[in-house]
Amino acid sequence: MNLVLALTINTLLTSLLMIIMFWLPQLNPYTEKTSPYECGFDPLNPARIPFSMKFFLVAITFLLFDLEIALLLSLPWAIQTTNLPMMIKSTIAFIIILILSLTYEWTQKGLDWAE
Repeated sequence: MNLVLALTINTLLTSLLMIIMFWLPQLNPYTEKTSPYECGFDPLNPARIPFSMKFFLVAITFLLFDLEIALLLSLPWAIQTTNLPMMIKSTIAFIIILILSLTYEWTQKGLDWAE
């Protein structure tokens, strides 16, 4: 009986929220709300605005370093391994590669936003 009651309440609550979701925005339509939104760009301007290549390079660099940091998050669990010296050597090598790549980006001015 409790399962049937919970399913009924969940179904009714979901239906009520969906009805409100579709009904509420139609109360106050205006031109800004009905116009398409493209990531902060004015939809009336031409769509082919050139981007700086530096933006994409900084974004890809951020993703690469973010992925490498995510790989380091498993270190607390990896310390419990039976082959601790090998794990420490591989971790130190990974961190050295990370530091060397960061210094390379820094010396090549790959992290400077302004051109």
